[in-house]
Amino acid sequence: MWYSLIFQGELNVSKIILGLFLPGLLVVLFTRVTYNHYVGLILTVALIAASVSKGYTDSWLLIVIDAASLTAGFWYSDRMMKKAKRSA
Repeated sequence: MWYSLIFQGELNVSKIILGLFLPGLLVVLFTRVTYNHYVGLILTVALIAASVSKGYTDSWLLIVIDAASLTAGFWYSDRMMKKAKRSA
């Protein structure tokens, strides 16, 4: 019963793997391009919100995985920006 509540749509392994890595990498990429980790996070959240509204993200598990990846990417980009400021 709980299985059907978590996996409401078609959930395959490729969506989970992409959800684990892609949002975090996008935060780091946008941070490198804009030189601001807050802007990188906002741009990535906007892309994920657009995909959710279009129906590409169809389960709560994927949303939680995306949020965890966003958090890890934001942490890494914050660390990266602090390291860049110290070396400059």
